Amino acid sequence: MTNTSEKDLGVPKVVDRSRFQAELDALRVREKAHTHEGDAIAAARRRLPMVEVDGATPLVGERGAVTLLDTFEGRRQLISYYFMWHTGHPAPEQCEGCTMYTSQVRELSFIHSRDVTYATFCQGPYEESARYRKFMGWEMPWYSALDSLETLLVGRRIGRMHIVSYLRQGSKVYETYWTTSRGVEAMDNSYRLLDLTVYGRQEAWEDSPSGWPKRPKGEHPYRSDGRPIVQWPRVQAGYSDDLGNRRR
Repeated sequence: MTNTSEKDLGVPKVVDRSRFQAELDALRVREKAHTHEGDAIAAARRRLPMVEVDGATPLVGERGAVTLLDTFEGRRQLISYYFMWHTGHPAPEQCEGCTMYTSQVRELSFIHSRDVTYATFCQGPYEESARYRKFMGWEMPWYSALDSLETLLVGRRIGRMHIVSYLRQGSKVYETYWTTSRGVEAMDNSYRLLDLTVYGRQEAWEDSPSGWPKRPKGEHPYRSDGRPIVQWPRVQAGYSDDLGNRRR
């Protein structure tokens, strides 16, 4: 971020408590409408048709070869995040967006209580990417989908991040929904929390008043000093980022 002194930053106008509450109440009407529209969209999503996929599609996990059906872990539904991967590249060059969003997926017990499994389907080789998972301290189930991407992501851009939802009925597997790009913000809480602050995400595309801080043009929102931002605490704590793939 550009070094900006506190006195140079724009700030909201100061009003009394009643004026503040009146304007917040007006905004709350829009917030509630937005929430209700989100509920309506979710209801429509639940009514989408589904398409069968091959439950025997192979993946690789920590115990070796598994099938798509195996990754449900006996639950009825599966949410899979297709992690972008740059094969042969070191940790600092791996996908900063996927790293940021995946780092926010921690406690899965509530998802499990709804008979849903969450898993990462990496689009790179297992051994290499599993080292990255260990470096980042992630504990969610992790699989390589590298050899089955043409089947699993049929009609979509391989190498792009995706969230895909599946339903299991006995041994049959169905795809019920998928999204990509900003759709993967469903995994995020950092931006959602920043959206509640006066300066927001501080991204160039945001509609903010004059004088509000913005990231300098060309500065990456997910990177700093040559790495994905969320890698830095792991590096500083002494965790190894060696993926065993360093080029010679």
